[in-house]
Amino acid sequence: MSVKTETSPPETVADLLERLGDVPAFRVRLDPPLGTATERDVVEAHDRENRLFELVDGVLVEKTMGFEESRYAILLASYLIAFLRDTDLGVVLGADGTVKLLPGLVRIPDVSFISWGRYPKGLRPGEIPAVAPDLAVEILSKSNTRKEMARKLDEYFQAGVRLVWYVDPKAREVRVYESPADPVTLTAADVLDGGAVLPGFRLPLAEWFDQAERTGPAV
Repeated sequence: MSVKTETSPPETVADLLERLGDVPAFRVRLDPPLGTATERDVVEAHDRENRLFELVDGVLVEKTMGFEESRYAILLASYLIAFLRDTDLGVVLGADGTVKLLPGLVRIPDVSFISWGRYPKGLRPGEIPAVAPDLAVEILSKSNTRKEMARKLDEYFQAGVRLVWYVDPKAREVRVYESPADPVTLTAADVLDGGAVLPGFRLPLAEWFDQAERTGPAV
């Protein structure tokens, strides 16, 4: 006697996009086939095409950053680098600082800080370092969704990231997370500090925002 079993219907593209956080379809790469991508594919896309992809659930999701967002990111990195010249607490990575947070999960913070105690040793050429940054920063752009950023936030803390800053240039705000819940929202009137991760780092947000939004030389 045969036994009839029910199987789940195959996942649709819409289902996949929802699972990834409702990311726009143009950011999802279909080659290699969905669900089969590996870290090697992330490295090859960068080396051969100079394109940045995150790896999520076996899917390559392109990391995009607009013109204005890149100004915020590079300015913040410059402030952090200047601070670390005196304190020597670790290193700052920019928008191509690819890291493996968990097995099969590769993310690329727009800016990150890795303390010397966490810094990966003995990396082979082409290897994505398996390390959770102490600080991960995301500059929000129009292609980011709430669900995507909520998922990413959970992943950062699950992997061991200690501090996350979500920067919203349009609102001129920074959401500071020391856990996935209960962020502190800072405005241009506030000062961003590094807390226990970067003790002594203080950045008046008005200074950062004003520099990032300049359209000409200072008068």
